[in-house]
Amino acid sequence: MTESRELWIKTGYEIFALSGQSGLKIEPLAKKVGKSKSSFYHHFADLELFVEELLKHHLEQSLVIANKERNATTINPDLIAIIVEHKTDILFNRQLRIHRDRKIFADILTKSNEIIGNGFVIVWVKDLGLSLSQKQLESIFELALENFYLQINAENINHQWLFGYFTRLKQIIENFM
Repeated sequence: MTESRELWIKTGYEIFALSGQSGLKIEPLAKKVGKSKSSFYHHFADLELFVEELLKHHLEQSLVIANKERNATTINPDLIAIIVEHKTDILFNRQLRIHRDRKIFADILTKSNEIIGNGFVIVWVKDLGLSLSQKQLESIFELALENFYLQINAENINHQWLFGYFTRLKQIIENFM
């Protein structure tokens, strides 16, 4: 992949993560990249193909995150550090959740969740000391995940907020046990 193409994808990925597909306009994107619109069309036939490249990049990033999760042993600091480091990827995933009414976004969201979720749940269960059935764990995790994506934004994905979030989540779960 050429350096120019990588720059387009990196910049588009960040814009999508913050604003969704509505933020992807070629002229403003070209200004942010510092290239001409013709450079965009040189690399991507149209905006639809560009979005497909962003989605493919997201799946690649999901694999990177999953590999890091496998080495994590605790929520704090291990998983929190991964989330902070991959803030843009997490926000991109949030946009996929918000716009999952579009089939292409729903499909990538499902694939991304299949890649990422398992390692997180294993650490989460161990760190919280939960002894629940697999079905109960999956249900609680799904609720926690929805809640997480409803609350996050570009400003609060930091160690302090995430530590507080996971502490509150642990207290809520303990109240049910």
